[in-house]
Amino acid sequence: MRLSGRSAIVTGAGSSIGFSIARRLAQDGVKVAIADIVGADAAAESLRKEGFEAVGVTTDVSDEAAVASLVEQTVGRFGGVDILVNNAAISKTLKMTPFEELTLSEWRRILDVNTIGVFLCCRAVAPHMRSKGYGRIVNLTSGTAFKGAPFIMHYVASKGAVMSMTRSLARELGTHNITVNAVSPGYTRSRGNLENPDFDRAQTDINRASRAIARDEHEEDLVGSVSFFASDDAAFVTGQILAVDGGSVYH
Repeated sequence: MRLSGRSAIVTGAGSSIGFSIARRLAQDGVKVAIADIVGADAAAESLRKEGFEAVGVTTDVSDEAAVASLVEQTVGRFGGVDILVNNAAISKTLKMTPFEELTLSEWRRILDVNTIGVFLCCRAVAPHMRSKGYGRIVNLTSGTAFKGAPFIMHYVASKGAVMSMTRSLARELGTHNITVNAVSPGYTRSRGNLENPDFDRAQTDINRASRAIARDEHEEDLVGSVSFFASDDAAFVTGQILAVDGGSVYH
């Protein structure tokens, strides 16, 4: 319970990686607002059944008004927002597509959720964190932004932007005792990705072979790094991108 008394928003936490992160923070003593476009209420109820304090807020992170409402509801319920985990992203519905065949609407939807959504959530929580002189922001990026990946250029670009945003925002918010870091997973055989078998098959073998720890990556492999960045153990760590991928990339 090392984070007892803290409150958090975890986006994209209705299922899969986001839910695993929310559950780990709850185990650390955090009061958690689960934000997702689907499944938020059910995920929060699942945590409450385990004895944790959680609330679900149906949210489209690409919608400015919805994000403002999410933060307002969280502050009203928990008294503030100490931790923001930007996990929401379009990934499990990706199709392997040559870049010439990607449509402008596909590009815009990916950037709206994966990149603009991070901006909107950070902007909405920053005033509350500044007023307390405390905050932890953790962004989920992707190892594809380090090494590239064919046929998902829009996704790779969106996650590369989040890396740069992490470093920039860390510079802006550091004087307010707000840290901004990112966790960069390798391809994770999450519950969400397993719903897209063609994409899963295309990614699994090549990613496993690239790792120093030559096995599949699972949701549980990621939660400890998020917990670390959210804790006082990381109080003097900011602007960092931590690759959690079994040693696939070094940077």
